[in-house]
Amino acid sequence: MLLSALSVPLNEMVLTAFLVFARVGACLMVMPGISSPRIPMPVRLFLALACSLMVVPLVQPRLETTLENAQSWTILRMIVTESIVGGLIGILARIYFWALQFMAGVIAMAIGYTGSPGGTIEESEPQAIVASIITLSALFLFFVTDLHQEVLRALLSSYSVIPIDSGLRPDAALVDITDAFSNAFTGTLRIAAPFLVFAILVNIAIGLINKLTPTIPVYFISLPFVLAGGMVLIYFLLPELLSFFISEVGVHLRSF
Repeated sequence: MLLSALSVPLNEMVLTAFLVFARVGACLMVMPGISSPRIPMPVRLFLALACSLMVVPLVQPRLETTLENAQSWTILRMIVTESIVGGLIGILARIYFWALQFMAGVIAMAIGYTGSPGGTIEESEPQAIVASIITLSALFLFFVTDLHQEVLRALLSSYSVIPIDSGLRPDAALVDITDAFSNAFTGTLRIAAPFLVFAILVNIAIGLINKLTPTIPVYFISLPFVLAGGMVLIYFLLPELLSFFISEVGVHLRSF
């Protein structure tokens, strides 16, 4: 009799923990830094379990009546919804880093440093060394400035905005993703703008010189000077550009 009386609360607690793990785990699966393939899978799994167990006491009282008479299809719908909500929060936090990674590749092309790709931190595909340095520096500042805590705060706040027993509004989610993509690529375009202007001016100058001296391979001779000019720009502008990027990411994360 005692075991039968304890089995129902225990089942509800386990189910609540699994629902919380679906949202938290999906968020950490795409969150900047933690979702990196450089972090072993067991470490990410234990981190998701630890964060989920911290959230369970906050949502357990609300779900007692909901899970008591829930059907199997209702529980399955809640699991799918929780995974989508967690993945959406992680994507919204990672959008700016996707945009920065793209613009970092554009910067590497603009200064003529696209050869000998190296390993990346966030992705498994190789990337130009300059782009890897930019993305790694931004990711380092992301954790140093405690912006990862803003993602966790947004994850906790999501239980008030989108409770476990409520449905997901796809139209609002698509609007949030569209706005985030627009703001992210607009902000990172400002970061790449000095290098794009540098590339345009340098190519125009090289083209004019090549017209004046067609017998000299001006393009190949100018490559070291173009690369040196791009490195000088990175040396002087990169700290300010990364500060601007982190401030934009902070404003974005504090808005949801």
